[in-house]
Amino acid sequence: MKKFLACTILFVCSLHGFSQAASVEASTYGIQTGFLGVWVHNESKLSNTIALRSEVGFDSGIWGGDYYDRTGFLVTPVLTLEPRLYYNLNKRVGKSRRIDGNSGNFISLKTSYHPDWFVISNYDNIRIISDISIVPTWGIRRNIGNHFTYEVGVGIGYQYTFAKQAGYLEDESDAAVNLQIRMGYRF
Repeated sequence: MKKFLACTILFVCSLHGFSQAASVEASTYGIQTGFLGVWVHNESKLSNTIALRSEVGFDSGIWGGDYYDRTGFLVTPVLTLEPRLYYNLNKRVGKSRRIDGNSGNFISLKTSYHPDWFVISNYDNIRIISDISIVPTWGIRRNIGNHFTYEVGVGIGYQYTFAKQAGYLEDESDAAVNLQIRMGYRF
């Protein structure tokens, strides 16, 4: 009877060890690039399923047409804070899929600010007008090997442009779209 009781206790304890809730990583750093930019990011754990992503990077733009001598491009800094809810971590663990590096599906509230600090462009005297956008986003993040990642996300939200600072009569607001396809490296 003692052996049976000891085996039962050992079995129950081992089940408890395997059934713990999946969790995002305490902190993860990386660099990502996409079609129009490059970004450095950190994700810090707020709870088992919520991480706060902070990001500094450069967004790019391209323009052209009959009214321009040549195709133009610009690169400008962007600061982003994005709380992310990774909602399928337990399901991924149950199917023996990876969750390291916060690999999973997420919903987020992406808040980005483009300051008018500087602009890199092939045209002279180009300025941007500062703006802030808040975009609810759905996305996925997956790992390729131990360090490489990819992310895909889509969302529609709100953008506020500080046009008065640039000499316009009124600030403006508009819809904002977040469509991201990024490849990255996780440190």
